[in-house]
Amino acid sequence: MTAAESDPDPARLEPPWWTPRKSGARRSLSRETIVAAAVRILRAEGVDGVSMRRVAAELGTGPASLYAHVANKDELLELLFDEVVGEVPLPEPDPARWREQITRLWTDGHEALSRNGDIARVILGRVPMGPNAMRMSEFTLTLLRGAGIPDQAAAWAIDVVGMYVSASAIENAVTVDLAREGRDPEQYYGMVCRFFASLPPEEFPATTSLGDALGRGSREERFAFGLDVILRGLAALVPADRADRPGERP
Repeated sequence: MTAAESDPDPARLEPPWWTPRKSGARRSLSRETIVAAAVRILRAEGVDGVSMRRVAAELGTGPASLYAHVANKDELLELLFDEVVGEVPLPEPDPARWREQITRLWTDGHEALSRNGDIARVILGRVPMGPNAMRMSEFTLTLLRGAGIPDQAAAWAIDVVGMYVSASAIENAVTVDLAREGRDPEQYYGMVCRFFASLPPEEFPATTSLGDALGRGSREERFAFGLDVILRGLAALVPADRADRPGERP
C-alpha cells in the first residue's frame, strides 16, 4: 500500500494554509487534475517548467481558473512533491528489521524522486508537511525509536536522511538534464576522472592514487553506500542493552 492509498480522507492531515479541497458536484477541474497535469509537465520539463500558466495551458483553461483550487505556484509545488512521495509504499513498521525497512523505504523514496525530474529541489530549505510526507516521516521515526535510537538522534536523523536522499535525487536530475541537452554524462565524468589523474601526485597523493576508485560505481551503488553509512552511524547509537537484540546489531 502506498502512502497516498492509506487514508480515504487525506485532507484531514493537510497543512491548514493549503487551499481546501472543493466538495460537491464532480468538476472537470479539481486539485487532482491540476496536480496530475503538473506531474506530466514536471517529468517532461523539470520544476522550472511548472507554472500556473503552463499547467492551465496543459488543461486547456486560463490561469485564473486554477486559483480556486491552488493558491499559487509555491502551493502547487508542495502538492506536487507530496503527490510524488505518495508513490512510496509503506509497510507495517517492524523495529526488529529497522535497518532493512528504512533502507527499502528511502531507496523507494529516492527512486520516486529520481523518476520525477528535479522535484527534490522543491523541498530543500523547507519542511515537507503534506499527508504523504508526514506518514513517511512517522514511519521512519517509529522504526528508529523502536530500535532504541535516542529521541534526539532520531529527530535529527530524519532531517539528515531526507537531505541526503533529496540531494542525491537532484544530482540524478542533473545527469538527466545533461543527456537531454545532448551531452553524454559518462563523458563528463570521464573527463573529471582524467583531470584527477593529471594532478601532480606530490601535491595530491591521495586524489591521484584513488583516481579510479573516485569514479567507480553506479548511481545506485553510490546511493546505497551513503545510506548504509548513515544507518551504521545510527546503529552505533543504540544502547548496549538493545544492541544484542535480533535485527538491531550495528
